[in-house]
Amino acid sequence: MYGYGMGYGYGLGYGYFDPTMILVLIGVVLSLWAQSRVTSTFNKYSKVRSRTGMTGAEAAKRLLQSQGIYDVTVRQVSGNLTDHYDPRTKTVNLSQSVYGSTTVAAIGVAAHECGHAMQHDEGYAPLRFRSALVPVANFGSKISWPLILMGVIFGGLGSPLVQIGILMFTLAVLFQLVTLPVEFNASNRAVKLLDSQGILAGEEVSGTRKVLSAAALTYVAAAASSILQLLRLIILYGGRRRDD
Repeated sequence: MYGYGMGYGYGLGYGYFDPTMILVLIGVVLSLWAQSRVTSTFNKYSKVRSRTGMTGAEAAKRLLQSQGIYDVTVRQVSGNLTDHYDPRTKTVNLSQSVYGSTTVAAIGVAAHECGHAMQHDEGYAPLRFRSALVPVANFGSKISWPLILMGVIFGGLGSPLVQIGILMFTLAVLFQLVTLPVEFNASNRAVKLLDSQGILAGEEVSGTRKVLSAAALTYVAAAASSILQLLRLIILYGGRRRDD
C-alpha cells in the first residue's frame, strides 16, 4: 500500500514525482538489511553445537525452573523462526529448528523466549504496557490505511479522514516503539542466565549475544520504517493543509 494514491506530491508542487517516497525506500532497505543479518547470523551459529549438548527445549526448561517458574509449558510449533511466548496460555513456543536443536543459536532463541516468560512472571511494566496496547494497535494498523485511502479518494490529502488515518497509524508506531525495550530486556536476561547457569560458556555466550542482537535489529528496522512512513504521511498531509 505504500504510496498508493499518494504518489503525486499533493500540495507540494512536485508534479508526478513524490520525493517523500525516499523515506519509504530507506525503510525498505533497512528492513531487508536487518532480515539478511538475522538470517545469516542464525545460520552461522546454527552450525555451532553447544558443549553441554542441551537442546533448545531442555535449556528453556532449565532456565524457567532456575527462576522458580513452573507454570509455563515449553512446546514445539511448526515453521521456521516462529518462536514466541504466549502470555495467554503461558507457553514458550519453539520452532522446529530450535526445539530439538543443540546449537548455540537454538539455545539463544529459546532463552530469549524464556526472557519474556520471566518478564510476564514478574509483571515487567513495559511488557504490561505493550500487552495493553495490542488491541488498540491492531485496530489502528488495520483501519489506518483504508481511512487514508478513502480520504485521498473523496477529499484529497486535506481530508479529515486522512488525519484520522494518520492518528490510527501512530498507534501502530507506538506499539513498535514500546516493543523495543521489551525485546532488548528479554535478550539481556537470556544472555546473563545462559552464562550464570552454565548452559553456555565463553565464545558460546558471545555467539548467542550476536544472534539475539541481530534479531533485535529486525525490531529496530521495523520501528524505523514505520516512523519514516509516519513522517512521510505528516509531510504530505501538512503540505496539503498549508495549500488549503
